[in-house]
Amino acid sequence: MPMDKLDKVVAAARKNRELREQDYRERALKLYPWICGRCTREFTRTNLQQLTVHHRDHNHDNNPSDGSNWELLCVYCHDNEHSRHLEAAAGGSASTPGSSPAPQLAGGSATHNPFANLKDLLKSKS
Repeated sequence: MPMDKLDKVVAAARKNRELREQDYRERALKLYPWICGRCTREFTRTNLQQLTVHHRDHNHDNNPSDGSNWELLCVYCHDNEHSRHLEAAAGGSASTPGSSPAPQLAGGSATHNPFANLKDLLKSKS
């Protein structure tokens, strides 16, 4: 395959990925409050680029319309989640000598749900 043809294929693949990401990102930002699902940091339009969409099953092609495979995470918590997933897949942790190992998650999924009591909290404020 000539190089210019390969460049076109790579460019098209990148564009398709960007369009797909933009689509599910926009949908996730409409569905969920602009709050990191781990550290509960709140976001506004000025810093919204630091809020990412994480796929709970790590499959970026699994984008159900109800958003059940997504959670919004800040860039730091998102990086941490992927690091833990890679460590679990490798069969251990990347802890340094003398430190305690990172906790292992059953199934590699999130264990914290910051919106678990949202309905009760909203009732108590009214």
